[in-house]
Amino acid sequence: MNFLENYNKMKKNILFIGGSTGIGFETIKLIHNKHNVFVASRSDDNFSDLNITHIKYDILSDDFNNELVPEKLHGFVYCPGSINLRPFRSLKSTTFEEDLNINFLSMVKTLQKVINNLKKSENSSIVLYSTVAVKVGMPFHTSVSASKGAIEGFARSLAAEYAPIVRVNVIAPSLTNTPMAERFLNNDIKKEKVSDKHPLKRFGDPKDVANISAFLLEDKSSWITGQTFGVDGGMSIINLS
Repeated sequence: MNFLENYNKMKKNILFIGGSTGIGFETIKLIHNKHNVFVASRSDDNFSDLNITHIKYDILSDDFNNELVPEKLHGFVYCPGSINLRPFRSLKSTTFEEDLNINFLSMVKTLQKVINNLKKSENSSIVLYSTVAVKVGMPFHTSVSASKGAIEGFARSLAAEYAPIVRVNVIAPSLTNTPMAERFLNNDIKKEKVSDKHPLKRFGDPKDVANISAFLLEDKSSWITGQTFGVDGGMSIINLS
């Protein structure tokens, strides 16, 4: 086997759902030259300089066509999310339904379409995203915590069901500087307040989460499954008060 054949054999087929901005985008930037990356999202505006295959896909309205990805998938990353932070009494039931659809049900719907592709590689990795608010009770987080908490329970059960051929792990960040979180970090006062809440005295950068996302997709993490990783500046485990 020559060098090129060996190199191509080492490359993985990895499917991202969403990922045009924020944590998903930073993860794609880390791995797009090492693996065959497929990105299913509504827009391909940010991918012109990246070595990826784009699939037009709306998680809320489309059925995913698994014929658009290779027969064998080695990785699946679900990036869409929502942040609705309001008092419980002012939340409508439709808000809970919307958050559940975006964060959890659309992930389940899409994953069911490609789970056989992931099984065929016999060494695949699923990476999902939760939030620090699932572990640490926080006011005004009832809706997002409910939908993200569903992801954590689902991931542990799925990891048990598909071991040892499919690994399933979750990353639970604290507030990270992404477009989705922009309204919480749009001035210096807000940035200082958010930073002071974390033992490491800063808010998250998308690269902080992307680094562990990329690690969980690689063979170096092949003995890790069913875990939830707090990438949260110490918020979930350290109490400095």
